[in-house]
Amino acid sequence: MNAWIAPTAQTGSDVPLQMAVLNRANEADALLRLRCPFANFSEKVTVDRGGEGPPARRPIPIIAIKAAGETALTSEGVHVMLLQTRQPLAEGERFVCAASFRKAGPMEVAVDVRRGPPGR
Repeated sequence: MNAWIAPTAQTGSDVPLQMAVLNRANEADALLRLRCPFANFSEKVTVDRGGEGPPARRPIPIIAIKAAGETALTSEGVHVMLLQTRQPLAEGERFVCAASFRKAGPMEVAVDVRRGPPGR
């Protein structure tokens, strides 16, 4: 829910997808894959703040979704990077992406193009 990406004027951009995943089940789940029509690829990543230098994104195989609660996917922690956008992304546009979860299976995710999270 509340999935969003920032606008970009160029094709070929890499943009973080931010959202909250609500799991109503009493068992943990995992986000396995996310595909969006406006990006060539997606990559699940975590932000590594260890060591010296700026934070770095590190690929991860899955994103763990906690049981009976909400898991936030933000650009400061674990999230999905949408790579090589196929078109400019204008504020106000909305896309439907396909998410695949280990237990919940496939789901559609509405993604808004906006300059910040809801309420900003």
